Amino acid sequence: MKAPKEIRTYCPKCNKHTIHVVSLYRDGRRRALARGERAHERERKGYGGQKYPLLRRKAKTTKKQSLKLQCKNCGHIIQREGIRLKKITIE
Repeated sequence: MKAPKEIRTYCPKCNKHTIHVVSLYRDGRRRALARGERAHERERKGYGGQKYPLLRRKAKTTKKQSLKLQCKNCGHIIQREGIRLKKITIE
C-alpha cells in the first residue's frame, strides 16, 4: 500500500484541519527495569522455565502497521489505527 508523505486531517490541539507529516509507528526500546519486565524475569528464573507457552507456529502472515501523524503547525502527534498489510511505502 502507498501512503502520502503529508495528509490534511484534524488536529485536536489546533482544533482544526491541518497538514500532518506521515510516518510509520515503531516500538521503543523495552525498559528492563519496568515492573512487568522484572516480574517476568523473576518468573523465568530457576526451574520451571517460561511463564506462558511460546507460540511455535505462526498464525498470522501480516502485522498491523500504525501510522504516526505529526501536525506541522503545533507538532502534536496522533496515531491512526493499525491496518493489516504486508508492505507500506510512504511517498
